[in-house]
Amino acid sequence: MKLRRQIAVIVLLIMCFALFDIGIYMLFTRRCINNYSDGLKAKSIETDKYLPFEENSEIVKTDSHITLTGDIPVIDGAAALYPVYSAFVNAWYPEDSVSFENGDFSPDSAMQYTNTRGAYKALAEGTADIGILAAPSEEQLAYAAEMGAELELVPIGREAFVFIVNSENPVDDLTQEQIRGIYSGKYFTWSELGGNNRLIGAIQRNKGSGSQTALIKFMNGEPVKRDYDGFLGSSIGFSFRFYVEGIVGDGGVKMLSVDGVYPSPENITNDSYPIIEDFYAVYRVDNDNENIPLLIELMLSEDGQEIVQKSGYSPVK
Repeated sequence: MKLRRQIAVIVLLIMCFALFDIGIYMLFTRRCINNYSDGLKAKSIETDKYLPFEENSEIVKTDSHITLTGDIPVIDGAAALYPVYSAFVNAWYPEDSVSFENGDFSPDSAMQYTNTRGAYKALAEGTADIGILAAPSEEQLAYAAEMGAELELVPIGREAFVFIVNSENPVDDLTQEQIRGIYSGKYFTWSELGGNNRLIGAIQRNKGSGSQTALIKFMNGEPVKRDYDGFLGSSIGFSFRFYVEGIVGDGGVKMLSVDGVYPSPENITNDSYPIIEDFYAVYRVDNDNENIPLLIELMLSEDGQEIVQKSGYSPVK
């Protein structure tokens, strides 16, 4: 009988610890997990759905009479821009220059996908020739300078920087000042902004990601408060419009209007949505690969801008 009681106590303790761990994970750890770790990077975008030279790929495909020859530039980029630069590769790269195996690009492939931070690092170190990226952070520019690399940024498309909330959140629109107030710590509950009486969980992204850099720029010098006390509340997050589209399709989140304007492609094109960011073809000034200026010329051509637009972004021309 005594042994049974001891076993029961041990089992009860194990269950308590397990429930505690699950609770901590659900309430805190899951919201702070590194979205760019190796294990989760594949979940951020399904790379095999947007591969070049694949019959069932979901990229935009165009017929082109131009195929790069000679020294093929190694191209890398951001998760949010992966479908568009894969379409560039499909249009102008020789098929045998790209190798994708076991869920990743091989080291000798001319197309890579290491995300924003990895791509800026590769450009600075000279292991990538051109990146399709949002603007760099101050740290990324400093690292490039440390590596002796001056980066050239050529705008090739435009995209809306958007804020997202749970689809059941009654708030549909915020002003820019209200959003800055959320991230600077001025507002703590949604009831202050016309919503429910719940804490605001102001989620941020990893330092150096394209969207985190865009948030810092959006804050216009206001300090960003870390979300230490809002993990029990209803969250607000941010990203780029095209990247959110797949998430919105699940019905779990919605994009907010800002200053009364929804981030639709039309409102990006006509400049009525207030937070629009260029994205760039980025390369080292000292890179003498003759295909880099040709590739950028193709991206800015009528065919290239059509790829940008049909991929779900807004052209610069």
